[in-house]
Amino acid sequence: MNFLGHLYFSGNDTELMVANLYGDYFKGNKFEGLPQKIQEGIKLHRAIDSFIDTNTGVKELFHHLYPHLPKIAGIAVDLYFDHLLAKNWKQFHPQDLNDFVNAFYQQTNHLVYDYSPHFLMMLDYMKKGNWLFNYRSLEGLDSAARGLSRRISFPNELFKAKQVFVENEPLITKHFNSYMQEAVDNFYCTGSQNLRNFNLK
Repeated sequence: MNFLGHLYFSGNDTELMVANLYGDYFKGNKFEGLPQKIQEGIKLHRAIDSFIDTNTGVKELFHHLYPHLPKIAGIAVDLYFDHLLAKNWKQFHPQDLNDFVNAFYQQTNHLVYDYSPHFLMMLDYMKKGNWLFNYRSLEGLDSAARGLSRRISFPNELFKAKQVFVENEPLITKHFNSYMQEAVDNFYCTGSQNLRNFNLK
């Protein structure tokens, strides 16, 4: 999943949310010196990525989409799942999506750890563009896909993501619902003290 999915599976622990997103920007396994919360967030991020990458239904969806979006079908699935999560947010979380997103944005204004400049720049762009809330619309999905397409280092067709989604929406939605049921049952958490089934060693 992309940004919103990672935040959702961080429960309502806003420090863990930020640390979770940082998992995309931290390489390797040398966690010495990092605050415990940051270590938890990085490992949680990787656990979520591993869960979706090995999910049988997601693999089937990936193979279906690959001819339409060669090389970047996995990235598209991440965006599609965030779009569907935002669009159907009330099914998964009691808090209004806008309130949830704004609470996260406010937390990023009071970071107590010096994250990398690249990560902080991304957070700034995310807030200014309100990426998380805008995922709920097809226009937001299209904007996210086109922006990411330009940042990928090789020629790609991610700019077609909206069109491919519309053409395959029932199938993508089916696999999303199946994945979310498995993911929530397996490792939804309500804070860093309640992580379940994660290898945090």
